[in-house]
Amino acid sequence: MHCAHFVAGRCQSCQWLAMPYAEQLALKQQQLLQLVSPLAPLEILAPVASQQQACRYKAKMVVQGSCEAPLLGIINQQGQAVDLADCPLYPPAFAAVFAVIKQLISRAQLTPYDIAARCGELKYVLLQQSYHSGHFMLRLVLRSKNCLAALQKHLPWLLASLPALSVVSVNLQPKPAALLEGPEEILLTEQALLREQLNQVPLYLSPQSFFQINPELAARLYATAATWTAELTQQGVPIRHLWDLFCGVGGFGLHLASNQMTLTGIEIAPSAIASAKQAAAELGFTQVDFRALDSAAFATAAVSPPDLLVVNPPRRGLGVELVTAIKQLAPAYIIYSSCNANSLAADLTLLDNYQLLRVQLFDLFAHSSHYEVLTLLQQRAKTA
Repeated sequence: MHCAHFVAGRCQSCQWLAMPYAEQLALKQQQLLQLVSPLAPLEILAPVASQQQACRYKAKMVVQGSCEAPLLGIINQQGQAVDLADCPLYPPAFAAVFAVIKQLISRAQLTPYDIAARCGELKYVLLQQSYHSGHFMLRLVLRSKNCLAALQKHLPWLLASLPALSVVSVNLQPKPAALLEGPEEILLTEQALLREQLNQVPLYLSPQSFFQINPELAARLYATAATWTAELTQQGVPIRHLWDLFCGVGGFGLHLASNQMTLTGIEIAPSAIASAKQAAAELGFTQVDFRALDSAAFATAAVSPPDLLVVNPPRRGLGVELVTAIKQLAPAYIIYSSCNANSLAADLTLLDNYQLLRVQLFDLFAHSSHYEVLTLLQQRAKTA
């Protein structure tokens, strides 16, 4: 991928861009092997490569400049504001949307926030596109409600200018700190959810929902987990009860579930649980129980294990409390998806009553050191 900003030294966010992509992938695989080799995995599969550009369907842009000439991008290590509206990581449609957003900033007089002076209103522009439909969700992170009336006044113009824009919201982040968003979200459109669809599974994204940045690779990640599950059932493994912890909007659970099993999905965010329930109903699943709870607290209080446990924790990993609960419950099989191979390896080391059957790398974050890992574990036979 060629990037003029990287070549000029303005943006080094893709820290591995100077390395040929095949070498990037090989280096990630080598790093993963070093972490999991002490765990004696039975099968290490080939890594799944990403598209090298136009692969990120979610943008988080710092707003700088002025109302008349806004910049959407980053503040680099030199303290310079760099406009990345033409970043090649985003699909081509993003550039046109960014151009209209800049017009909105000028029309509504949304003064970019000045970090040093602690004044101004507009801090970030968060833009997400549905891989399936091409529709967009736009979130504007503001310091206060001072510009809400101006935004509502210009909303009809914005929606007319961008017919693919489905959801628009304002997030309030009043603190003078490096926080991307605050807890309060104000919807400006009647439509509150962006509909995604991967592998024929609908997924509904609310403004504050977590979702993978690379939906093409996310689809392959979910499909692989579904294939591994199907192979277990073909081998005669009874999977009657499935748990999906840290389930988000239901991506893993809804890909793996069927009406021949019960699915319990646990996620701390109520909005994500509401989205998962909506998708499950659309799929016609009848034995589904999605709950807004802490995953560790749920597992600790449980009295019987699932046949298959799926976990997709944040970067910090499962944590000692949840690992302890999993070891006590002792589900027969675990599918563990991780965005941090170091915390994954630490958790798997603690889960010493499990055999690591399969490991596969999914390169959701091309040109960076990050990647996703999918693993399959089986409970070891108990010794007398």
